[in-house]
Amino acid sequence: EVQLVESGGGLVQPGGSLRLSCVASGLIFGSYDMSWVRQAPGKGLEWVSVIRSGGVTYYADSVKGRFTISRDNTKNTLYLQMNSLKTEDTAVYYCATPRRAIWTMDRLRRADFGYWGRGTQVTVSS
Repeated sequence: EVQLVESGGGLVQPGGSLRLSCVASGLIFGSYDMSWVRQAPGKGLEWVSVIRSGGVTYYADSVKGRFTISRDNTKNTLYLQMNSLKTEDTAVYYCATPRRAIWTMDRLRRADFGYWGRGTQVTVSS
């Protein structure tokens, strides 16, 4: 059984930082492209960042220069370092395995991903 378990969310003030982690099991982690996807209240899915199995990374324009995605294949773990957080970054953040080139897509559906975690809440507020 594949499991993706996110952690590291919480409440932070604008300008603050958080580091999200996603521990994967039940799959050959190193062979999968991995992504962070978020969903704000009342809004659709938004891809945040992707790291391909070979290490190439992509970032949404809204987070470029502030967020950094990384992976440790020896620990089956995906990370998202989030700096200079803004109120508009408030959302549930999911770790998910993309089935296609989501960085080229405007609208996402859950079917665009294979495996999902349960998500971790990030709230940016003063």
